Amino acid sequence: MAVVQSISPKLVQSADLTNAEMIARREAAVPRGVASAAPIYAKYAENAELWDVEGNRFIDFVGGIGVLNTGHRHPKVIEAAKAQEDHYTHTSFQVVPYGPYIELAEKLNSLAPGDAPKKTLLVTTGAEAVENAVKIARAATGRPGVIAFTGGYHGRTLLTLGMTGKVSPYKKDVGPFPSDIFRAPFPSVRDGITVQDALTGLKNLFLTDAQPERVAAIIIEPVLGEGGYTPVPFEMMTALRDICDQHGILLIADEVQAGFGRTGTWFAIEHSGVVPDLITVAKSMAGGYPLAGVIGRADIMDAMAPGGLGGTYGGNPVACAAALAAIEAIEDEGLLARSTAMGETLKVRFAEIGARAAPYRFWDIRGLGAMVAVEFVTDFDTIKPDADFTKRVIAHALKRGLLLLSCGMHGNAIRVMVPLTASDAIVEEGLEIFEASIAAAIAEEAK
Repeated sequence: MAVVQSISPKLVQSADLTNAEMIARREAAVPRGVASAAPIYAKYAENAELWDVEGNRFIDFVGGIGVLNTGHRHPKVIEAAKAQEDHYTHTSFQVVPYGPYIELAEKLNSLAPGDAPKKTLLVTTGAEAVENAVKIARAATGRPGVIAFTGGYHGRTLLTLGMTGKVSPYKKDVGPFPSDIFRAPFPSVRDGITVQDALTGLKNLFLTDAQPERVAAIIIEPVLGEGGYTPVPFEMMTALRDICDQHGILLIADEVQAGFGRTGTWFAIEHSGVVPDLITVAKSMAGGYPLAGVIGRADIMDAMAPGGLGGTYGGNPVACAAALAAIEAIEDEGLLARSTAMGETLKVRFAEIGARAAPYRFWDIRGLGAMVAVEFVTDFDTIKPDADFTKRVIAHALKRGLLLLSCGMHGNAIRVMVPLTASDAIVEEGLEIFEASIAAAIAEEAK
């Protein structure tokens, strides 16, 4: 692993256990179902860099699974959170409400697309946001049904797992799942499913299983997250809006991973020009603090009776303060434009690296803004997904000091979630490590 030349004093305040010793403690105390991608333990992080308990330095292309668009410990975020802690850390908004919740709701209402008046519910996790979006949609329409898509990821609770369109590892051995959840096909170049095929599949679903008059909502990620960082074709998003309007169905945009600048706009759905009825948000909204929410048309959001929405920790005041600061940082530092520019750089560099280090293995380079993925195959003739190669690249990158994470239905894509605040030099250093890791994985195959 890459060892830092000089270690911050913050790294040596106490004698830490080694990574191996921490792994042993973890195995004794934490269930194996809670998986971790890297066998290292964090000690300190700054912007796009992280140091483990042994002092090893890593460039972070994962960002806490898309949570750190503003980087580790952004100064504005930390300052705002600490200032809020001097006043109060929790009252429960359902008991004694407070200003940061309202201020953040106002800000989110103003950022969300569409001209209709909006309201925002704040909760704690992305899955909780999705569950509440479904509750709101059912209350507003008086209908039970929900349609989701192949490859979509919406959470790990039982209701959200019913909507999540990937079995392993999320849904394995934990069914049955709630009823009135239906699956529609997602366009796939690999599988030869066109936008028209997907829409025909949805219309056939209306004929065979999901009576449209009983469907409350269609939920979709504008860019698939765990499913492979595949953007929804704009023409499909437009068609979904028309279908929802035709049948009185609400359109939910799951922006938990794609929101808050990752794609170069506040919300990924903005690229299509489509205005959803409800938006679920979380991850990078609060710069590393646990916070999520549902933003929607005011008339829809008011469908639930008083007491029907909420949660003990929902809209925690410290997290709300952090979110307001993170949003301010995105605005003040031009991170939407930065995302667009970074995405263009990543796509160009990935193409160069693929041609140089692994010809005919980089089958697809895709994404919106800096929400970019590269998909690996064994060859261009069969385009067989190569999950083993993907794992080897990630392992070699870790040894060289770069954190990477896979995604996709076959586990054969690597996604980039590097903080938008990362310097050009740090991004380039990470890309150089990535290329070296590709070359090492290729060399392994020749042995």
